[in-house]
Amino acid sequence: MQQTGTTNANLTRYAWLSIAAAIITISLKTGAWALTGSIGLLSDALESVVNLIAAIVALIALWVAAKGPDEEHAYGHAKAEYFSSGLEGLLVLLAAVGIAVTAIPRLITPVPIEKVGAGLAVSVIASAVNGAVAWRLFRAAEAHRSITLLADAKHLVTDIWTSAGVIIGVALVALTGWNRLDALVALAVAANIIWVGISLVQTSMQGLLDSSLPPDDLATIESVLARYRKKYGIQTHALRTRQAGMRRFMSVHVLVPGDWTVQRGHHLLERMELDLHAALPELTVFTHLESLDDPASWEDQTLDRTSVG
Repeated sequence: MQQTGTTNANLTRYAWLSIAAAIITISLKTGAWALTGSIGLLSDALESVVNLIAAIVALIALWVAAKGPDEEHAYGHAKAEYFSSGLEGLLVLLAAVGIAVTAIPRLITPVPIEKVGAGLAVSVIASAVNGAVAWRLFRAAEAHRSITLLADAKHLVTDIWTSAGVIIGVALVALTGWNRLDALVALAVAANIIWVGISLVQTSMQGLLDSSLPPDDLATIESVLARYRKKYGIQTHALRTRQAGMRRFMSVHVLVPGDWTVQRGHHLLERMELDLHAALPELTVFTHLESLDDPASWEDQTLDRTSVG
């Protein structure tokens, strides 16, 4: 038996917002680099190029994920979001390599930077744009349980911290005259975004491997099941859960007294599924009815059901 989730919200408008922000920040940061010649500001601009590519990929992934189930994809297309966040992580790593390759020659042969004040002012404006968009994406990701929007928001926050580090570094170069600091800041930016890229790839891998729901969701499910066990004298076991983007899935065996009719058991499971879905929106529930009086019911608890003879 199955309780399907509500139709996926159209989240592509947030991807378009991210694309617009990336275009604006690329223009601003490139202008800041042109004004100053700072390799640190150039590395900041390169990361924003990655933001643009990632936002375009996110747009495609969200469009695919919003499609409902069909003949070939009975569980929907929500896992497309994991491919997007994974690709974004790889792009972040690629950007880090590009920044390092650009910064190392400047570390060996430092170059003075110019028009520091104007360049930093432009960079601050770009960071403000990213901050506003990241805040909006975080709210949307939480509301719609979208890993794509969450990855995009985290990437933008990383960009903000990157810009902050670059701004401080360039300012210190201007104050101290130590030009090699500009290249060191760029290398620090590269190290920071490598960590973010690895984190995004790991999150995507966990989703593609059908990891169980988080502890808070499991506790919610258990509270509903416990209520039914206490009220109706039934038992439950073999609970399995997984998540695919914004959609959640669970299956559970429900053991009822052997003298119950099929109709009575069916009505109980219908109510249970509705209550589970109310407790966790976007939850698809599969239940399996068994008899408390049948010894085979107690043996059928293994997670790997293919091993059951």
